[in-house]
Amino acid sequence: MLEEIRISGLGIIESSTLELGPGLTVVTGETGAGKTMIVTALGLLLGGRGDAGSVRKGKKAARVEGVIDARSLPGVIDATEEAGGEVEEGRVLVARTVAAEGRARAYVGGATVPVATLGSVTSPLVAVHGQSDQHRLLQPRAQRDSLDRFGGEAVAKLLAAYADIHAELQKVERELDEVTTHARERAQEADLLRFGLGEVEEVSPEPGEDLTLAQEEEKLGYADTLRTASEQAREALSSEVDAPDALGAISAARQALDGVRDHDPDAASLADRLAEVSYLLTDLAADVASYATAIETDPARLSAVSERRAALTALTRKYGETIDEVLAWAETGAKRLLELDSDDDRIEELRAERTRLRAALTEAGLALSAARSESAGALAEAVSEELTGLAMPHARLVVDVRQKETDTPSSEDEPHAPLKVGSGKNVRWLRYGSNGLDEVELLLAANTGSEPRPLHKGASGGELSRVMLAIEVVLAATSPVPTFVFDEVDAGVGGTAAVEIGRRLAHLARTAQVLVVTHLPQVAAFADHHVAVEKTSDGVVTSSGLTVLDDESRERELSRMLAGLTASDTAIAHARELLEVARSAKA
Repeated sequence: MLEEIRISGLGIIESSTLELGPGLTVVTGETGAGKTMIVTALGLLLGGRGDAGSVRKGKKAARVEGVIDARSLPGVIDATEEAGGEVEEGRVLVARTVAAEGRARAYVGGATVPVATLGSVTSPLVAVHGQSDQHRLLQPRAQRDSLDRFGGEAVAKLLAAYADIHAELQKVERELDEVTTHARERAQEADLLRFGLGEVEEVSPEPGEDLTLAQEEEKLGYADTLRTASEQAREALSSEVDAPDALGAISAARQALDGVRDHDPDAASLADRLAEVSYLLTDLAADVASYATAIETDPARLSAVSERRAALTALTRKYGETIDEVLAWAETGAKRLLELDSDDDRIEELRAERTRLRAALTEAGLALSAARSESAGALAEAVSEELTGLAMPHARLVVDVRQKETDTPSSEDEPHAPLKVGSGKNVRWLRYGSNGLDEVELLLAANTGSEPRPLHKGASGGELSRVMLAIEVVLAATSPVPTFVFDEVDAGVGGTAAVEIGRRLAHLARTAQVLVVTHLPQVAAFADHHVAVEKTSDGVVTSSGLTVLDDESRERELSRMLAGLTASDTAIAHARELLEVARSAKA
């Protein structure tokens, strides 16, 4: 539970400490004294949004600290240590600051953490209810959530199973929608790929063929020129007529040096080198002659090569810079075409999976509806009994669970088509959502013989306050929260009903820690701890402080709340009588 809340620089509160014990703690005070700041402070500790406008004028920041006794809350201890905080003697210090310029910081166990982390640690511990929650209770989603909470683990498991199937069905619906929506684009892409792969297959190029044919075409196109050049080269190396040639010149030089080789070793060496050159020239002349002989003018082959190159060029203009790139594109395109051609099979698979999931979702939704309907009767009975104790003896709460029927769809293949239940003349089509097939509505018959009506039509403000309190008392037994905070939920209530609200809050405080901000003395009389918010002013600055009241101070505070007087003997006597009634009721 919460043991202590320390507030500084928040609104009208300069610095105050609120010590909280077990049982029922009430906070009272004059209008505008700052009672709501306590709830605001709790909201900050629960990870709520910080408002720089709530920082007290003249202060740099507002700060709220809370001490949590976590000895019986292992989840809080684990979360604190996971956040890097420390737990001392089973207690966790949490804090929140809001700077005047808007920056906010949060702390858990002394460690600085994101505000969301602070909220994840503290929010499961405290349930805050205010007049705004009465309006929240009018929302269908809040009413369904209340029923699901009452249903406990049995309903929670069915809801979780339904939600899993629903999420899987949504995923399949999205994929099927994508595949079918883009079917035309995919078909066009497949046709283009098929055409391109057909062109490549028809030409059937070989790797590197474009380079090889380019060289061959160059050679064939210049055959006559190459032959003439090679013959001239052969004549220059070794002439068959009486004309100067290289071999003749080398031979003459070699003979000249051979004639004097015996007289000088260097001359002999030069003669030998000329002999080597002569052998090389002889081989080279033979190779040139062979090359010249091999060159043929072949117009037919040249035409064939040119045509083949034209076909290859047509491919490289579309599918790659080179034939190797064209072949790589063809390999990738064939794989992509295989994927596109398998879309029809994928569509059939997805449709079959959708049918299976819709059947599973229908079964899970009907099971969840049955569990909710069973819980609805028990919740209505329990809340109606509580309302009897809250001075509404003839009130009756009805929890209406109905499935959301709709018109017959044109086709079950429509995206998100409703679910089919039954067959033949008994067939029904049900709309579904992420939380099931049901609409849940709380109806109230406030008096004997009256028809149950929706809460927003059939309940006054005071009745709505009591309905909400009755629901919270009933739910507390099924999903307990350590601490409940009620901020003026008794607005619009008075007389006997106010006494009964105090009695029920005291009853709730037997199993949980309850903090109530109230204007009603009938409620305050049931407190185990009574805290008064007192406003003071020196003419320049107004401040509020918190004071824990003893028995005598409580009598004066209750007399003020009863009659607006603190010194009236009659009001004091009335306050004492009210306290005695509360003590007897609690006993």
